[in-house]
Amino acid sequence: MDAVIDYQLTSGHADWPRLRDSAQWADDSGFGAIWVVDHLAGSSMGGKQSYEAFTWLGAMAAITERIELGSLVTNVWNRSIGTSIIGAATVAEISQRRFWFGVGAGTSPSSAFAWEQKVVNAAVEPSMVRRHDRVEQLLELSARMWGEAADDYPTFVAPRITPLKIVGVNSVRLSRIAALKADGINVAWRHPRRNEFLKACREHAPSSGFEWTTYVPYDPALFDEEHPTRREMASLGITRIILLEAGVPQVH
Repeated sequence: MDAVIDYQLTSGHADWPRLRDSAQWADDSGFGAIWVVDHLAGSSMGGKQSYEAFTWLGAMAAITERIELGSLVTNVWNRSIGTSIIGAATVAEISQRRFWFGVGAGTSPSSAFAWEQKVVNAAVEPSMVRRHDRVEQLLELSARMWGEAADDYPTFVAPRITPLKIVGVNSVRLSRIAALKADGINVAWRHPRRNEFLKACREHAPSSGFEWTTYVPYDPALFDEEHPTRREMASLGITRIILLEAGVPQVH
């Protein structure tokens, strides 16, 4: 089966009217899903602002009709893990469509992204082990809240269409966590260890029903299934290709 083509937006270079129009263009153009980033400040993505991810996703749920929505990726340190889970469930309920709950381990103190957390006194966890542990804790809690233990969480949002959990990976351990506790993996196509991460995940992932997703800068040439990059993606079993629109969003 050929990969689904998705569209990722950042809010650093456009105001809400432009982003609204771009989301509606993507909805009309046959993309499978719109994904948004989860940053606090625009300069982290080369822009002038950054909308809060779940607020923005809720707005897009209200102004689109068909397209699915997702976060790529929710930083597990920007909120409590419970708050992130409720955010994903809320968007799923508002849209009544599948929500792609992409989650990631957050930044290290030495990363260029750490400053946006530091200036607002948000957590920047120095331990990679603890950052990975927190991803695992979110996956386990969401499985309980949206699964057989849902009765233990009365009056919390219970999405009628259960979100799919996708782990954005930058390590072998996260790849294995994705395989064992999530519904899919996401890896940057241009990451130098991409194939290593996919291999580690494949050793533990289910043989069917698992999502193999990647993101790459927006390039219209990638709509062609015979493009060399598309052929390579297919050879690695990629099921969803997320085209990142890092500049001014498209509106046609």
